[in-house]
Amino acid sequence: MTHLLQVEDLCVSFRTDRGIVRAVDGVSLHVAAGETLAVVGESGSGKSVTALSILRLLGDAGRIDSGRVLFEGEDLGLLNDAGIRAVRGNRIAMIFQEPMSSLNPVLTIGMQVAEPIRIHRRVSWKDALDQAGALLERVSIPDARSRLNDYPHRFSGGMRQRVMIAMALACQPKLIIADEPTTALDVTVQAQILDLLRALTRELQSALILITHDLGVVARYADRVAVMYAGRIVETAPAVELFAQPLHPYTRGLLESAPQLNRKSHARLSTIGGQPPNLAHLPRGCAFSPRCPFVGEPCLPAPPPLEWVSATHARACVNYA
Repeated sequence: MTHLLQVEDLCVSFRTDRGIVRAVDGVSLHVAAGETLAVVGESGSGKSVTALSILRLLGDAGRIDSGRVLFEGEDLGLLNDAGIRAVRGNRIAMIFQEPMSSLNPVLTIGMQVAEPIRIHRRVSWKDALDQAGALLERVSIPDARSRLNDYPHRFSGGMRQRVMIAMALACQPKLIIADEPTTALDVTVQAQILDLLRALTRELQSALILITHDLGVVARYADRVAVMYAGRIVETAPAVELFAQPLHPYTRGLLESAPQLNRKSHARLSTIGGQPPNLAHLPRGCAFSPRCPFVGEPCLPAPPPLEWVSATHARACVNYA
């Protein structure tokens, strides 16, 4: 299978008051056209930073220390500012967290959806707005064309997220990165948004990277899963295989802590003890060792590498059968 996107040994750090913090440490992943890759893990595991690094949106404090991001065979790290701007919103689009704050409150919805079309397709504002209206209809905004002149505050959370999807699809990108696209939305709207996103990406034959902490979403929508902890990928496998046989204690803990409909009413919900590590002061060896019920001496000398146990399943653990 040809990889549309390939991230190789990506390392990202941030300057903070406590010194340099390594937020992403040796991450490698890939996704093919038409495929959905879910990236899961607790807050602070490096999921969003990995996504932002692909489009070089780290800000002044962030820095890519090493690694490569290859998109359609092109090394995005070698592009100048104009080159990466030509990729953002055009060949690769991103749906950010929190639709309540991701839209500009002083610009109309029509202008915000039309802007990437105007920039990347070099058409008139009239044509761009006409295409924006068609996009809003496509994502099921009621009376879409009559709402082009509305401002974001007149839209509900679910409608704002539909607008964000319309913006992401404006230039028919080859890759869409959705960073917690259903945060703060109720369950019914969440299902509608994810069903819509899956249908539209399949229609365009686009790849989708879905960043989430919701394992129910992963089970329903993902083809493959990459589990992150403390800036590293600790397990990756096809979704069906990972749910059937998790091979890392952290993955197992995540799955066991998810509510189950068949769980007995008096049964206690499982939890992962402790807290995620401070990235500025990681424990010796495996970062998960202070919380791991299977920790042993082999875990402590150095962080375990990600090793393939089959053609499709890899884990970073040396002490869990």
